[in-house]
Amino acid sequence: MSQKKLIFGVVGVVIIGAAAILYSTMRPSGPAFIDPADQTLVMQGKVIYANNCAACHGASLQGQPNWRERMPSGKLPAPPHDKTGHTWHHPDAMLVDMVKNGLVPGKTAPPGYVSDMPAYGDMLSDQEIIAVLAYIKSSWPPKVLEAQKEVTLQRQN
Repeated sequence: MSQKKLIFGVVGVVIIGAAAILYSTMRPSGPAFIDPADQTLVMQGKVIYANNCAACHGASLQGQPNWRERMPSGKLPAPPHDKTGHTWHHPDAMLVDMVKNGLVPGKTAPPGYVSDMPAYGDMLSDQEIIAVLAYIKSSWPPKVLEAQKEVTLQRQN
């Protein structure tokens, strides 16, 4: 009887180990929370933002005018990334995904949604995307940053 318990115990440990490995490979990679306290990262992000994002989202993160109203094309203008927009409502993993892959209907956008947001995954490294987000987040007041941090950390659990 004790040999059966040993076998079941070993099998159980193997199953738990396999599940842990599978879980860790399926979780999104990257930092738990992109912290804008790293000024070197923020300065790097500011330059990348100016070169890749400011043309649509504004040099001061202000977004395009009337960003909540659809254009004749049916698309929405680029939203602001300052505290007046909705960027801070999203967890970091989703923000990284949006920058990397653009707005993907059914994933980071409503089903059937068409956007002018390009995918930057072929142009920017993950570290450069993180730097841009650190720069954006550096403009947020502490209460907004804390609210976004909570959303980010809740989505990881």
